[in-house]
Amino acid sequence: MPARKEMPSTLKRSSKKAQETWAKTHDAAVKEYGEGERSHRTAYASLKHSFEKVGDHWEPKAHKGPSDSQAAKKRPASGGKTAEGVDVNATKTHLMEVARKLDIRGRSTMAKDELVDAIKKANRGATRKACS
Repeated sequence: MPARKEMPSTLKRSSKKAQETWAKTHDAAVKEYGEGERSHRTAYASLKHSFEKVGDHWEPKAHKGPSDSQAAKKRPASGGKTAEGVDVNATKTHLMEVARKLDIRGRSTMAKDELVDAIKKANRGATRKACS
């Protein structure tokens, strides 16, 4: 299975269901498009319908659906801007809870778009720390 060799570290720290979602979609995309960036984008878009990135891993979402405009596209574009696994379609209350889990300072005064940016930054830091 090609996906198991190429699975990102954030998924290796996630649930078996998240790993299976990414791997099955990746393998199907490889058969359709060949190995490469498009297969990875397709697998992430599929993952983002059921999971969101919290820190250095992926957690199940309360409600299924695309997490950002890029994940909602039928064919995710190369170089398109994503929310890096943060569910921008979630409520501000949910984003506040994620920010609390990640111990983001100043979260109580942040607007929704500021919360998304702060969570993305915290997720990147957590992933870097877990990989070192």
